[in-house]
Amino acid sequence: MNAAETVRTAFDAIRTRRMRSALTVLGVLIGIAAVMLTVGLGQGAQQKVTEQIDSLGSNLLVVSPGSTTSTTGLRGGRGSATTLTATDAATLADPQVAPDVAAVAPVSQGSENVVAGTNNWTTSIVGTTPDWLGVRARTVTEGRFFTQQDVNSSAPVAVIGSTTAQELFGLRDPVGQQVTIGDEAFTVIGELNAAGSTIGGDQDDQIVVPATTWAAASGSAASISTIYLEARSAADLSAAYQEAQNALLTQHGDTAATADFTVSSQASLVQTATTTTQILTVLLGGIAAISLLVGGIGVMNIMLVSVTERIREIGLRKALGATPGVILRQFLVEASILGLIGGVLGIALGALGALLLPGVLGFPLVISPLATVGALLVSLAIGMIAGVYPANRAARLAPIDALRTE
Repeated sequence: MNAAETVRTAFDAIRTRRMRSALTVLGVLIGIAAVMLTVGLGQGAQQKVTEQIDSLGSNLLVVSPGSTTSTTGLRGGRGSATTLTATDAATLADPQVAPDVAAVAPVSQGSENVVAGTNNWTTSIVGTTPDWLGVRARTVTEGRFFTQQDVNSSAPVAVIGSTTAQELFGLRDPVGQQVTIGDEAFTVIGELNAAGSTIGGDQDDQIVVPATTWAAASGSAASISTIYLEARSAADLSAAYQEAQNALLTQHGDTAATADFTVSSQASLVQTATTTTQILTVLLGGIAAISLLVGGIGVMNIMLVSVTERIREIGLRKALGATPGVILRQFLVEASILGLIGGVLGIALGALGALLLPGVLGFPLVISPLATVGALLVSLAIGMIAGVYPANRAARLAPIDALRTE
């Protein structure tokens, strides 16, 4: 019996037992689709977290102040001190001191009640410089961002986030409108693009004003709550980190053990998030793989039943000259076809789920070509492995005993 005849015979056997074959294929199908979708959800989660971290800024470094200690010995949390100054920001912006730092954006931040007409809203006020826009990877969708001239003249201008604009102005265009922050009146000159909620909270619920204007209004001219740094490239991030660390240690007269500030890297956040999502992906994929095992058992079960039902056929084939190798190959091909059909249909179901589920869940789902090809090979392997025992059992049947079986 040649290869074509073996395949034709296998298909005939599958068609003869349509319902049983369909249920067996269904077990493999569900297993393959489950593995594809769970791994895809894990990779989608990793992509989503990475995008959120990237939305905080490109090649970002964040310098935060240290903690405070009260006279009674109580220590505040990290960032509670006021150890960063505008001089620190100017030092980090010096290319002679930190050549791998492309831009510096010092930030003074506070929470204030903002009034616009009859509406009011408590939001975050960010006092900074024009470099903030590029360092934080933000854009302006309406109007403009403030300039260095606005900073130098302490201009009472503001750029508003989309959430704050919605709360204060509803559907009206906020550009050109007046808002009162504390006791000071500001003119809205631009609206920021929507960035959504990230690790730092709602990035759209804030008002950005010139640093000098905010310093005069809040009375905190020398205090900087955070300094954002942008490295020249991802490859320069580590060098920029070291330069910033060393420059501030020298500036503050500290050592690494007594530093009153912290420099955190965006890369460390990405690495932590990636490791976490990879562990979850492996865990979910492992759980889904159990259904593949069940599908393999289903294939073995139907092949054992098939051998039992076709003992007389096997005996007749052997009596007509079929060798044990031919019988073994026949049942292995039949099991492999069942696994392959289940794999192909499982991939189709997984691809359909990848198209429909993101709209339902509001969450990305990434199907990689490598996972798809791997799923197809796994389904074929399941069919072959599950068919080995039944095929070997059929091949060992003695012709005379098989022909006597009722």
